[in-house]
Amino acid sequence: MKAKVQRLLEWPHFESVVLGLIVINSIILALETSPAIMESVGSVLYSIDRIFLMLFTLEIIMRLYVDFKGFWRDPWRVFDFVVIALALMPATGPLAVLRSLRILRVLRLISAVPAMRRVVSGLLGAVPGMASIILLIGILFFVFAVISTTLFAQAFPEWFGSLGASAYTLFQIMTLESWSMGIVRPVMEVYPFAWILFVPFIVLTAFTVLNLFIGVIVDAMQTEHESMASEERGQMISDNEQILAELKALKTAIHNMQIDKNEKR
Repeated sequence: MKAKVQRLLEWPHFESVVLGLIVINSIILALETSPAIMESVGSVLYSIDRIFLMLFTLEIIMRLYVDFKGFWRDPWRVFDFVVIALALMPATGPLAVLRSLRILRVLRLISAVPAMRRVVSGLLGAVPGMASIILLIGILFFVFAVISTTLFAQAFPEWFGSLGASAYTLFQIMTLESWSMGIVRPVMEVYPFAWILFVPFIVLTAFTVLNLFIGVIVDAMQTEHESMASEERGQMISDNEQILAELKALKTAIHNMQIDKNEKR
């Protein structure tokens, strides 16, 4: 029985079928957000959604049955398990909010598509590098928030009345969203030299630190790509060595057969 289930999971088109089911289920979940559609065919869509959930649950059970220990060693399989487990929880009473989490099933596309898995692995690899950048930008925000609160709180309490309000205003300035006409120019009408504070802040955050994020992510993605390429090259070398060994053994066997044939003559 286990061998049959394993052959089904190893069927070349099995992952493609699962991928197609995820896409179709995503469309159904999107249709369920329309009140007009739900009023007319809501019960049908709900029944189809339950069928898809049963199929995904069956897939997880099959993978656990074939390789229980190996399943938990694969982080992508564990991710799939968590997503399906959330969907199986009863969405009633205080857990009604879990009903909206059904859309998390779409995230299984990440584990089903190798290219997406590489992207996510690269992003996860960039986390250690991003942590130091986040600490750096946090220090910059703290320094500039304290300064701006001290300088502008009295005239502009809505924007700089507290440390939190100043940090949020500075975040808006960092994103360059209405920073000039919306915030900085009104402040400069009262404090003409306020640009001395805001311009360096924009240069340090929007133009420098945020670009460091991009650099770290790109470097991590490149490292992930090189790692995958190295594994593929190693696998190819191993396969070639195995083929060469088999050819050598075949050549030796043929040579021995020729020697035996000559001896018999």
